Amino acid sequence: MNRPTTADIAPRQPAAPQLLGAPHPRPEDALVIPGAGPAERDTVRLREARPDEPPRYAPEWLELREGADAGARSAELLDPLRIRLANLPGRGPGGLVVHDLGCGTGSMGRWLAPRLDGAQHWVLHDRDPYLLHFAAVASPKAAADGSRVTVETRRGDVARLTPDALTGASLVTASALLDVLTAEETGALAAACAGAGCPALLTLSVVGRVDLTPADPLDATIADAFNAHQRRTGLLGPDAVTAACEAFTERGATVQVRPSPWRLGTADAALTAQWLRGWVGAAVEQRPDLRARAETYLASRLASLALGELRVTVHHADLLALPRPSGTRS
Repeated sequence: MNRPTTADIAPRQPAAPQLLGAPHPRPEDALVIPGAGPAERDTVRLREARPDEPPRYAPEWLELREGADAGARSAELLDPLRIRLANLPGRGPGGLVVHDLGCGTGSMGRWLAPRLDGAQHWVLHDRDPYLLHFAAVASPKAAADGSRVTVETRRGDVARLTPDALTGASLVTASALLDVLTAEETGALAAACAGAGCPALLTLSVVGRVDLTPADPLDATIADAFNAHQRRTGLLGPDAVTAACEAFTERGATVQVRPSPWRLGTADAALTAQWLRGWVGAAVEQRPDLRARAETYLASRLASLALGELRVTVHHADLLALPRPSGTRS
């Protein structure tokens, strides 16, 4: 995975890797086991994040997971999306306007833009200017047919989406976003997409299932504690896809869901190790009584990984919501 140099970016304290959907861990709480783009501008349509809020994702983690994300996203949803985009009413000479919510370092754009035909203008939303810089510099330059792709960045918190944020949008995308939203925020997102009449492609939401081979008796306990950790501050966590389906359907959209699992093997050892530490660490934060057993469990899992014996499947789902065509009645 290619990334722009960080030589021109002010250094910051390294952050712990962020697990899909998990609240960002503080370094002091971590479970320790031995073993060339456009200028960023603020948006009036996304209310500003508080300055004391930390970035939700560490860029090192986003870089590490990009290949697994790209391999997991459902290509099956692209054909119905392409058909809808080709028939969008009022498509302007500038081409598609794509809003990428919680863009991170821009991996969704690097995956999707080269798979769509026609000129595209991507509007990258994130609350962290450091991530927005990465996303803008590393954005794709051409669509599938060679048409131009341009980008702009907008700083703000997508959890505070306002009704007019998507005015003029042709498509809304997001990756690993739904599970860190509340039901109210998901409803606001669905309403904004319905108001703009634009499709939404929302990928890589966790669904609460993890398969590890070989199995261990503690697997289910860790998984249950992690899922509870995701939900504990009112976030949807593994319930996100179901809630989003309901929210978009209630607003007249047709919704399709497809699986998008990470399948991690020996070639993904670095990612798997970081994922394991985050997964187990969140479980222990939720259930401190697990700490002693979890330390032994994690050490064993990391040893198995080092020997090339561990396989992990982290289940996600991708969602495509197609709004009711204009001029139709409910």
